[in-house]
Amino acid sequence: MLEELRAEVCRLNCELSRQGLVTWTSGNVSGRDPATGLVVIKPSGVTFDQLTPENMVVVDDAGKVVEGSLKPSVDTPSHLYIYRQRPEVGGIVHTHSPYATAYAACGLEIPVYLTAHADEFGGPIPCSGYAQIGEEQVGEEVVRTLRRGPAVLLRNHGVFTIGVTAEKALKAAVMCEDVARIGWLARALGKPIEIPPEEVERGFRRYREKYGQGGG
Repeated sequence: MLEELRAEVCRLNCELSRQGLVTWTSGNVSGRDPATGLVVIKPSGVTFDQLTPENMVVVDDAGKVVEGSLKPSVDTPSHLYIYRQRPEVGGIVHTHSPYATAYAACGLEIPVYLTAHADEFGGPIPCSGYAQIGEEQVGEEVVRTLRRGPAVLLRNHGVFTIGVTAEKALKAAVMCEDVARIGWLARALGKPIEIPPEEVERGFRRYREKYGQGGG
């Protein structure tokens, strides 16, 4: 079932480790099949080097396992809540990447210090309130906090990103950690200069209209 999506979600989960966004078994990627609404997600507590397309777990929108012999990620209820509330979302990534999570530990949003940040996120990356993990509360807080950009810092916890595909959600997670790291380094040097909102808007719009072979 969903052979291509399972392979893609497996590959992107492994990429979390390669990109330095997770440690041990923390973090996960999920992808939603637009035709069936079924979701493929990482199994709970399995190290990234043990992941295969075959041990990805397929669940329906209520969280029932449709295919797979392992338990799905404990974050599955939150992923599913986000999917139900945001029908345009095709992929979700959750990480505890260190620099972005440091901002989350302090309850701080990430200001727009860089043009690359403006391009990708269109404004500061917001930090949510605290939410208990394990059920839908995290998903509720992510949806409540999301602005037009694809990333949220979850206070005292980590990072959630969304995308029209799982790969775009992963790109947002990589970029979120990158701007958090550079922002932290800049703050160590002195007082970083925030980009004015009108210039953030111009960069965000231009990136979507002109970057790459078919938009950003």
